[in-house]
Amino acid sequence: MKQVLVVFGLALAFTAQAQNVEETFTGTRVINGHSVETLKSRILEFRIEHRFGDIAGTNGGVHQFFGFDQAADIRFAFEYGISDNWMVGLGRSKGTGAPYSSLVDGFTKYRFMTQQKNGTPISLAAMGSAMITYGKSTSDLTQVTSYPKFSHRMAYSAQLIAARKFGEHLSVQLMPTFVHRNLVDIEDVNSLFSLGGAVNYKINKSYGLILEYYHNFNPSGFRANMKNSLGVAFEWNTNGHTFKMNFTNSRGFGETQFIPYTTSDWLAGEFRFGFSISRKFKL
Repeated sequence: MKQVLVVFGLALAFTAQAQNVEETFTGTRVINGHSVETLKSRILEFRIEHRFGDIAGTNGGVHQFFGFDQAADIRFAFEYGISDNWMVGLGRSKGTGAPYSSLVDGFTKYRFMTQQKNGTPISLAAMGSAMITYGKSTSDLTQVTSYPKFSHRMAYSAQLIAARKFGEHLSVQLMPTFVHRNLVDIEDVNSLFSLGGAVNYKINKSYGLILEYYHNFNPSGFRANMKNSLGVAFEWNTNGHTFKMNFTNSRGFGETQFIPYTTSDWLAGEFRFGFSISRKFKL
């Protein structure tokens, strides 16, 4: 009997040691970029993301109703959990028009390490994405939108996501990211590296505050008007829905858009209100 109790106790201890940490971030996104989270197996999520115009600055103010008279970008997407740690997604966005518009994006994300309460200290995931524009090409060969080859319509990103949850309220994440665009302006470069960071503070189970920042390491020849992406958000979780209200200087969605094409300056009032809402379905 003693042997049985010992084995049972060891089994319980092992189970407790291997207990995974849940909800490092709420949902699969932070603000602009991905979080370490993935959808559970056979869960389909429908996402709507909307971003308005500048609140202040040259293109904002009361005459534009602080950006609400403009739409910087809109995205609809379906995303699916193939397993508890592997998900894929496909979306369509209007595009910011600088230089791309009419975009279709796809991605895959796999979480290969999960933080445990008395074990593995962090969670790790890898994400890869691709974007293609189906917008009309121009006859001006000096423009990126001339698209001399079909491959020039495409851009890609690869990202490693490392996150840790500290207690019940605070989570921190790092996102080293590589972006490549097949065709760029003469005053641009095809490839660049950015290091993202995010902090999530959960006030309680329903509400939270988020900060996200991507710092671009500018290679020689990169555009002088480039700005680093910065966003703050308030999240609200209800049964089956996750609602995030954010302010960011980025216009577009997806790493191939908000990392290389953010040109708005927070200090000049060139930031905008946006929101995302998602709904999950069990298949």
